[in-house]
Amino acid sequence: MITLNQVRKAYGNDVEIGPVDVEIPAGGVTALVGPNGAGKSTLLTMIGRLLGIDDGAIEVAGYDVSSTKSKDLAKIVSILRQENHFITRLTIRQLVGFGRFPYSKGRLTTADEEIISQAIDFLELAELEDRFIDELSGGQRQRAYVAMVLAQDTDYVLLDEPLNNLDMKHSVQMMAHLRRAATEMGRTIVIVLHDINFAGHYADHICAVKTGSVVEFGTPAEIMTAEVLSRVFDTPVEVIDGPRGRLAVYY
Repeated sequence: MITLNQVRKAYGNDVEIGPVDVEIPAGGVTALVGPNGAGKSTLLTMIGRLLGIDDGAIEVAGYDVSSTKSKDLAKIVSILRQENHFITRLTIRQLVGFGRFPYSKGRLTTADEEIISQAIDFLELAELEDRFIDELSGGQRQRAYVAMVLAQDTDYVLLDEPLNNLDMKHSVQMMAHLRRAATEMGRTIVIVLHDINFAGHYADHICAVKTGSVVEFGTPAEIMTAEVLSRVFDTPVEVIDGPRGRLAVYY
């Protein structure tokens, strides 16, 4: 479980996150949704300790994020931000190998190599593992970064807009991979999404964020309603029942 208790973060005099109180269950996929600038990515980076908090407490699997040693926290929670810029030219396999650093410290063992191969296979990248990152399509590159995070072998995986810059086909493929990772690997995946319909279809829980606060938390059936979505996004939303679940239509 991920627990945020009275968490606050201030940016200057104008932007403030919190106080946030929310419990994200262990297991499955939880999607963070909300308008641009609502604080979704900020919450995610604070959970992953890439951004400090001003007040309150965050726990992941019972570990206090602020006080747990980095080497220990890196074996509990992994995070992938939007900004993935590797200056050094790397192959897919070399990139995914970085996920093993908390364990290997750069000296990969046979066990590390097996985990790297498993992550590459899981994201269907085996035929490309010797290709350089800058030679890949956007969808292939994004899968490589997610494979790196999965190779870190943490129970909790945080992903900040992994569908960014992906077309519809590759977005669907990515969400299918993440759904499988939660189901087959037993990972707890917390993901920032812009498309509420992806959240409604693939997530187990949806956390709606608005103006720095969590305003709704529940199952897709509870969140995917016209009343809730219209209020969260400040625009009229119609929800229809499709063949594979509810769909939000903006107008």
